[in-house]
Amino acid sequence: MSAHIRNVAIIAHVDHGKTTLVDALLKQSGVFREGEQVEDCVMDSNDLERERGITILSKNTAVRFKDNLINIVDTPGHADFGGEVERVLGMVEGCLLIVDATEGPMPQTRFVLKKALEKGLRPIVIVNKIDRPSADPHNAVDKVFDLFVELGADDDQCDFPYLFASGLSGFAKDELEEENEDMQPLFEAVLRNVPPPVGDPELPLQIQVTTLDYSEYLGRIVIGKIHNGTINLSQQAALIREDGSIIKARVSKLFGFEGLNRVELKTASAGNIVAVAGFVDANIGETITSPDDPQALPLIRVDEPTLQMTFCVNDSPFAGKEGKFVTSRQLRDRLDRELETNVALRVEETDSPDRFSVSGRGELHLGILIETMRREGYEFQVSQPQVIYREINGQPYEPFEFLVLDVPEDAVGSCIERLGQRRAEMRDMQVNNGRAQLEFVVPARGLVGFRGEFLRMTRGEGIMSHSFLDYRTLAGEIEARRNGVLISFEEGDATFYALKNAEDRGSFFITPGTKVYKGMIVGENNRPQDLELNVCKTKQLTNHRAASGEELVQLQSPVEMNLERALEYITADEMVEVTPESIRLRKMSKKLVKR
Repeated sequence: MSAHIRNVAIIAHVDHGKTTLVDALLKQSGVFREGEQVEDCVMDSNDLERERGITILSKNTAVRFKDNLINIVDTPGHADFGGEVERVLGMVEGCLLIVDATEGPMPQTRFVLKKALEKGLRPIVIVNKIDRPSADPHNAVDKVFDLFVELGADDDQCDFPYLFASGLSGFAKDELEEENEDMQPLFEAVLRNVPPPVGDPELPLQIQVTTLDYSEYLGRIVIGKIHNGTINLSQQAALIREDGSIIKARVSKLFGFEGLNRVELKTASAGNIVAVAGFVDANIGETITSPDDPQALPLIRVDEPTLQMTFCVNDSPFAGKEGKFVTSRQLRDRLDRELETNVALRVEETDSPDRFSVSGRGELHLGILIETMRREGYEFQVSQPQVIYREINGQPYEPFEFLVLDVPEDAVGSCIERLGQRRAEMRDMQVNNGRAQLEFVVPARGLVGFRGEFLRMTRGEGIMSHSFLDYRTLAGEIEARRNGVLISFEEGDATFYALKNAEDRGSFFITPGTKVYKGMIVGENNRPQDLELNVCKTKQLTNHRAASGEELVQLQSPVEMNLERALEYITADEMVEVTPESIRLRKMSKKLVKR
């Protein structure tokens, strides 16, 4: 049976077209009935994924082609969600490496390819978006080959098969000159180059848990590949925990994948990717096995986090007014629940029961968690993201990132200057058609707060991507935010009169009518020091009419502080107050500073 199964992961840099390509494969494999209304990026089912246009969680699907079942795993392209990529590569025998025909390999391409090569996979390279006017497909293939060599690929891996495709237009072809209108060459390349899964149905059962899901009716559902043996509905099985202990349970439901749906199965054997219900205590990396002959598979190892933040209970004067879940017990339970599915996250206790140290892969990784919790009704505070240092041979080391910027030519000078102040080292620069591609090696702390500045320098036209490189010796001091902040010293409603009078002090984050409290940050000062002011001050009324009373007076537009910008903006003595309705910045309370 396993000879008719192929398991492949789709890996690529963010925005190179993985999910769109999966859309084309699903549509052409007959998954959808004729005339059915299908959304774009149908695999991005999460609200945040649709809003941001990125994949956050890996997803499983399956298509049939010429009596073969092809299991496809769509993975995230952003470096912050690399933990998702690392664990799913263990349940596939091949992968499709998608590369943009214009941009070529990017930082995340390097990261995901390195992980695939370490697993011994032989990627099929797909040069996507060849119908773009600026596309240079052959140059992209040459760059991919150079990257394979640089990452130490063996001769067989360097002799990779490649195709040219357009996921949006729904075609793939072996040669650029060919005429083709469908994805058949890609399906055939998968059957030709991806080996069937290796596994013996006669051996004792072994399934590695690679993804966790939850159902209100079935409880926890584990997803993984059957490495050996056969699993049957209602059979007794054993779970080997990370600490070596064994828990016995019954398989209450067994599912396979068919298109976007899960289909109930009575039995499944080695090579299949299945979803199993009945194991309430299962965690990622653990093994479901035969109770008579329990044999564990090697645990999944994921790269360590590089950034940490403090999550704490909201203690501001407005605490508890907007959120549904506000206590430390509720905050702790939610973080523990996130740990069950988010393998790249770490949560540690601190000396205070109201504060938790949360570590992740980057600002986006932690920002998505905060935004998800906020939408679920949680109210809490978070501190400035801090990099995690390591001690190697008695010396402190810090994480470094490989950074690639794609910017308009006139913004090159300001980008190089600003990154130089953040201890970045420039590696390469290429200019083509009015745009420049710059490569840097930069300390991870040098990138904290850089994204907003970068977008302003490039007037929103720049593209920035980075991935973890390695740990190196400390790079020295990095200049923090230059300007101070404007702080409210009154509680009440901000007034037009007070904001207008203080406009020459700096730029505001609030509008008239916004409720403020003492210690809340309401704007940015024009000078380096912090400044307290009264934004609730009202005009003293008299019976004299002002000469300018008829004039239409307007305020400057406020600076909009969304969650990402707020996390980048704050310094070590400031916090972001997160509620389902508001994002507020504030100075830390004295009791937190003492700790």
